[in-house]
Amino acid sequence: MKEPSEKKRFKFGRIVILIFAIIVFCFSSAVIIKSLFFSGKIDKGQYKTTETESSESSQTVELIDNPIDFDALAKVNTDIYAWITIPNTKVDYPVLQSTDDSDDYYLNHTFEKKYSSAGSIYTQKINSKDFSDPNTLIYGHNMINGSMFNNLHKFRDQQFFNDNEYMYIYTDGHKLTYRIFAAYEYDNRHIMYSFDFSDEQVLTEYFNSCLHPKSITAFVREGVTLGLDDKIVTLSTCVPNGNPKLRYLVQGVLISDQLTK
Repeated sequence: MKEPSEKKRFKFGRIVILIFAIIVFCFSSAVIIKSLFFSGKIDKGQYKTTETESSESSQTVELIDNPIDFDALAKVNTDIYAWITIPNTKVDYPVLQSTDDSDDYYLNHTFEKKYSSAGSIYTQKINSKDFSDPNTLIYGHNMINGSMFNNLHKFRDQQFFNDNEYMYIYTDGHKLTYRIFAAYEYDNRHIMYSFDFSDEQVLTEYFNSCLHPKSITAFVREGVTLGLDDKIVTLSTCVPNGNPKLRYLVQGVLISDQLTK
């Protein structure tokens, strides 16, 4: 009559021993894995792949909209490579650079390559098209009807200069924001051929002259500094009285380069 009870105790004992063995095995395995991990025998990096990928994806730059359809403009004229706009002025034009022999083709041709005394807004081949030069010269006529770069002369007014601090240049894939820091009359020398901007001392001295122009018409924004790594644009047009020895310049320093769709 006692045999069934003994069998039950035997089975219970085997179960207890099995459970104990499992606990010992799990504990031992944990100790071994921990030891290997911290001893460097297990590559910790492989466990961070997901975390790294997630971190990288979270840093993806968000592209902003580009209001200029450069594909459509290219069908009109492949010399169009940028677009300039200055708030509160009529300056809102494509920027061109001639691929022909004449650097000043667009001095008297529209962006559609039609002859016109008003010409276009343009740069010369001495400047790159990505605005990476220390100084990019952009030219435009001072038209009596207020078109082209005529409205640059609004910056002769102290209040207008103070209130209008930024201009924008769009290229295919970029929105460049410039802070307007100076506006003044200058002589008619060809700036790009008069200064070797690859020489750091020359560039430093030129930037200093931009911040301290020798002109009674000059306005300079307070707090602006220029260093060797800065990129500026110089907008150039004729003066109102038509003096061929003078030009009116409005200059801005690049403060933002945003990627666009």
